[in-house]
Amino acid sequence: MTTTVFRGGSVFDVHSAEFQLADVLIEDDRVVEVGSDLDADNEVDCSGKWVMPGLIDTHVHLMFPHVDLFRHAQTPFSYRFFQAIPSMAATLGTGITTVRDAGGADLGVKQAVVDGIVPGPRMQIALTLLGQTGGHSDDWMPSGAHIPLLPDYPGMPTSIIDGTDEARRKVREVLRAGADVVKVATSGGVLSPTDDPTHPHFGMDELETIVGEAAIQGRWVMAHAQATEGIKNAVRAGIRSIEHGIFLDDEAIAMMIEAGTWLVPTLVAPVGVVKAAEAGAGIPEASVRKAREVIEVHRASFAAAVDAGVKVAMGTDSGVTPHGLNLDELPLMEAGGMLPADVLVASTLGAAQLMGWDDRVGSLDPGRFADVVVTHRNPLEDLSATRDSISGVWKGGIGVA
Repeated sequence: MTTTVFRGGSVFDVHSAEFQLADVLIEDDRVVEVGSDLDADNEVDCSGKWVMPGLIDTHVHLMFPHVDLFRHAQTPFSYRFFQAIPSMAATLGTGITTVRDAGGADLGVKQAVVDGIVPGPRMQIALTLLGQTGGHSDDWMPSGAHIPLLPDYPGMPTSIIDGTDEARRKVREVLRAGADVVKVATSGGVLSPTDDPTHPHFGMDELETIVGEAAIQGRWVMAHAQATEGIKNAVRAGIRSIEHGIFLDDEAIAMMIEAGTWLVPTLVAPVGVVKAAEAGAGIPEASVRKAREVIEVHRASFAAAVDAGVKVAMGTDSGVTPHGLNLDELPLMEAGGMLPADVLVASTLGAAQLMGWDDRVGSLDPGRFADVVVTHRNPLEDLSATRDSISGVWKGGIGVA
């Protein structure tokens, strides 16, 4: 048994959304107490610094270091797993100690982190994105070639489904393979060259089958949902979170509030696609055009959702943008109408609540994992400087950055 106290810092209370001077006492990998004049075997001097729970990104792709489709096609299959190692390290380095991997990481990647073989954030995994023929996860190209971001292999089920029978079977397959959450595309997307992000995908019978089958095994569903009607269908089907939510309207927002559906905005993602293309990445021109077209409407939709009171959890789509730049999402959330303190709550407790993990992460409450981030600047004064002001990161009581 080893105890450590983080002494004399301003500690973020996720419940009041305020920083208050306090000590944080941890024992091994758990928080024991937050208070004054706490004693421990070891001490971390946090005087003049700010102390937060480990941050949470609820939408990452750790197996994708970039979005250059042609580089992916020329990369040896097993090389991807080695590329994930620096991506996970960069994620930890930016203060993200927990993630929800929205496609790409398999059970072996998750287990390697749990067993301490490689350092990385604690994670929930979706494995793959379930989509319809011609949908966002269909890797068919206009040439007739199939160029997947990641090919199917043992432990990574195929993703294309059509009809309720295939939907039921595929959910069972991804859960068998270790998925913690099921991900489905209820609309087209930006990076897929042959569909349209304004078009809904899947019928209600298929979506209800997916949600119902996941629920039988105690799992939730997350939806890549950009089209207005695709968002509404996801809410109607009982899907827990809307990822991206680019084309929200007043009815969709009202439906989300009534159903308690979460929004994971990923505001930085389309900006990242444009930047990658401008830097020379091999991205289809149709995808770059769609990214440029959605940036402003995406921001307007997010602002309307925030103003109405939709529940928000931080997510970035990192992999589309470089890993380690996750916190670039925070000032965009503030620009969309969230108070800086609310952005931090969405990046801690709110994200943990979405994942169903608020009993283990997302706060410095006693009994939670000792995931701690220390900064030398007050995040509430300038969210855009948070990434560069991190002076230490601990995951489960162990310094990782």
